[in-house]
Amino acid sequence: MGLFDRISRVVRSNVNDMVSKAEDPEKILEQAVIDMQEDLVQLRQAVATAIASQKRTQQQHNQAQSESNNWQQRAQLALQKGDENLAREALQRKKTHTETANALKGQLDQQSTQVETLKRSLIALEGKISEAKTKKDMLKARASAAKAQEQLQGMVSNMGTGTAMAAFERMEDKVLQSEARAQAAGELAGADLESQFARLESGDVDLELEAMKQQMLAGSAQPQAALPGQAAPQTQTQAPRDAAVDSELEDLKKQLDNL
Repeated sequence: MGLFDRISRVVRSNVNDMVSKAEDPEKILEQAVIDMQEDLVQLRQAVATAIASQKRTQQQHNQAQSESNNWQQRAQLALQKGDENLAREALQRKKTHTETANALKGQLDQQSTQVETLKRSLIALEGKISEAKTKKDMLKARASAAKAQEQLQGMVSNMGTGTAMAAFERMEDKVLQSEARAQAAGELAGADLESQFARLESGDVDLELEAMKQQMLAGSAQPQAALPGQAAPQTQTQAPRDAAVDSELEDLKKQLDNL
């Protein structure tokens, strides 16, 4: 294969591809119907011209046939008058017009066949145009629906990465972050409140523990009873008891027993 053939094929393929991509079904259908209607106009003109030619041929045939009949009558008249030469001349004229009429008759038959063919073609083309208009409207509707469906599918497929969907996702993340911060702040506030009460309660426990220590020290200061076989310890001077402390000590013992 030569270089120019390859270049020609590449050029034609690229041109065909460009034309195919540029074709709009709706516009092509409209143009196709327009072209068919233009063909219909031309065919109607051709039919009208053929019919006019047929009528003119018919008139010429009728005229030639009429002249042939007239010369026939004149030849008979010349014979009746005894003028044989005139009769022969009349028959010669008749022959000429008869030949013309016969030729026109053949031409007329051909024209009649042609006119009938053109009429059938005209009727067929009118039917095709009517069918094409119906199909055109149907195909245009289908093309519009297909285009709308394609656009819708494109929008649906692009929603995952589209700007609008991304904005929704960002706003959802912000709402979730705000809710998390609010929940954390609430937990921190509750924890701080608990810690404050814990400090208060721990202060009461410390005071109570200190009081217990004081009570235990006061109890250890009392003289212990002598065991059997041992000498009684020397009597020490006992400090006077505090009735309030003794009462609190008894209460504390009862609390310890209940634990």
